[in-house]
Amino acid sequence: MAFSDFKNIAEVQRQYGIKYVEQAFIKAKDQSPPEAFWRDYEFYRDTVDIFSSEASRSEIIISPLLREVYKNHYQHYSFWIQKNLAYDAKLSGTPDYIFSERSPLGKTVLEKPIAVLVEAKKNDFEQGWGQCLAELVAAQKINEDMAMPVYGIVTDGNLWQFGKLEASIFTKDLENFTIDRLPSLYGALEYMFQLIEQYASSHQPQGVNA
Repeated sequence: MAFSDFKNIAEVQRQYGIKYVEQAFIKAKDQSPPEAFWRDYEFYRDTVDIFSSEASRSEIIISPLLREVYKNHYQHYSFWIQKNLAYDAKLSGTPDYIFSERSPLGKTVLEKPIAVLVEAKKNDFEQGWGQCLAELVAAQKINEDMAMPVYGIVTDGNLWQFGKLEASIFTKDLENFTIDRLPSLYGALEYMFQLIEQYASSHQPQGVNA
């Protein structure tokens, strides 16, 4: 069984005993992306039918935006595109995107996953979230730390939804973010990293410098 075999959140809940709640945990302020990114996005938005296919949404919106956010955090984290993630035969597959802790061994080694993003195929957010939650369960088990939050995003390029798995509770954020409100979306992505960094800082072993 692969991540994509899970058709909705409920299937993952039943199999792994996960409680579902809804809560506004992304409490971000608007934050404008760099001017160069703005110019590129506006150019392609005005000259290309960016929602004509899944490939165009991925290459023009999703991947460039994630890479832009990653630039602010590369010192401590790694960014993966189509990287295999496997815990066991049921929890295995290839997430569209992964953010992980940076390995002291270099960029070729995947350390603890901290966030995954799933592209909603054919705008199917129900299946997208089933797949995403399965990926979060795998990440949690690989990390061997039930208390450590792992974050998930499902998007079709236009609509972006956030969730997190912490212990046996999956929380889906109440707010939907959209690409036409880019400062709000960019701020939400940065806020997710702020939450990740806050947890890492508060659980750092004594005597270890950041």
